[in-house]
Amino acid sequence: MQYDVTAIKEMIPHRYPFLLVDKVVDIVKGESGTGIKCVTINEPFFPGHFPDQPVMPGVLILEAMAQTAGVIAIDSLGDDAKGSKAVFFMGIDGAKFRKTVVPGDRLEMKVTVLRGGGAVWKFQGEAYVEGTKVCEATLTAMMGGN
Repeated sequence: MQYDVTAIKEMIPHRYPFLLVDKVVDIVKGESGTGIKCVTINEPFFPGHFPDQPVMPGVLILEAMAQTAGVIAIDSLGDDAKGSKAVFFMGIDGAKFRKTVVPGDRLEMKVTVLRGGGAVWKFQGEAYVEGTKVCEATLTAMMGGN
């Protein structure tokens, strides 16, 4: 199973300039999936981060992982959840940034469900560029809660 950006926008509320996933592929329902973000020089954060050496902010790599996790969770819950459930992230543990992400990179967020199905979900996320791990973290989220 996979989703393009149009389908992703039906599943999660994020929009430009904060929608950080172009597509989600290789979804195994309730288990895992891979988000893809094609990073370009036109990203709105590059003029300030940093003007002479553009680098994608690490927190936005984490956000891209979180958005991928949200799509996987909504997919796991089925069609009834699409467009009606928000995924609120409660915690990020063990975040490590191993390499910079720059314009021209194809960022792949591999996300695995560690615990899910109820109100609270836990995910393991790893981000890669050309097969090299650039970021990793454990993410905890609540479905549709405050």
